[in-house]
Amino acid sequence: MTVTQLKYVITIAGSKSMNEAAGKLFISQPSLSTTIKELEEETGIEIFIRSNKGITLTPQGEEFLGYAKQVVEQYELMEQKYITGETQKKHFSVSAQHYAFAVDAFASMVKQFGMDEYEFAMYETRTHDVIEDVKNFKSEIGILYVNDFNRKVLGKIFDEDGLEFHPIADCEAYVYMHKSHPLSGKKKIKMEELADYPCLSFEQGNNNSFYFAEEMMSTYKYRQLIRICDRATGLNLMKGLLGYTICSGVLCEELNGDDYLAVKLDEDERMTVGYIIRKNLTLSSLAKKYLEEINSFMKRNYV
Repeated sequence: MTVTQLKYVITIAGSKSMNEAAGKLFISQPSLSTTIKELEEETGIEIFIRSNKGITLTPQGEEFLGYAKQVVEQYELMEQKYITGETQKKHFSVSAQHYAFAVDAFASMVKQFGMDEYEFAMYETRTHDVIEDVKNFKSEIGILYVNDFNRKVLGKIFDEDGLEFHPIADCEAYVYMHKSHPLSGKKKIKMEELADYPCLSFEQGNNNSFYFAEEMMSTYKYRQLIRICDRATGLNLMKGLLGYTICSGVLCEELNGDDYLAVKLDEDERMTVGYIIRKNLTLSSLAKKYLEEINSFMKRNYV
């Protein structure tokens, strides 16, 4: 097994066509096919499935690709350091549902490591994209929640995609609203009391299934419902339209300000906020520090 072979696998996976990959690599298609066949024989696994529609990774191939990317990245770092003398920034990315605590922990981690040697990315995105980003190595960590309603469906997806879920906090359901909301002074709120106010729910695009919803009570028949795409819009609508959302109760005044609060929802609903990672992959030092910052935030701020 050589680094060149690993680069070939990465290029083919990105092209999804042997001919296109051969063109990018400036070698003949038969030579590329032979090299991949030799690699498959050496490793004892089938990396690609060939068909008239193109070439796709097998489940074992997806796992192999993840390792290949790590090896090639480390090789290129060594090459730049010891041969060309250049330095390349290390990359770290997180994908998350719309949680202020995930952003706050990310900011704290970045401040400690600095940006001279590292390149960071924080994606607040849809549930399906969080899963896809971790599956496809776009992000090392994905932040989302599971509960009794979606646990079986999401668990099946995690297994099929080679991911594993790790819990961070077990949370009850809260109503998140602006402090000017007529119900903000109550100790508990029943769902019926919210009927006259719009519920704010994050849009999930083409994967707008109840199982991918970011909020608990996703199957509840709301009288008023507004779909939103970002947290800033949600905060503005909470103030301007007295909207609300069902949340975990994990608040971040540093990012959202102290004009918003969470009131316990009088329903028997719970959620487990956690993170997903690729199976059998060792977390980077940045990922470990990020998770430490999340745990530290939870201890300081969880309602």
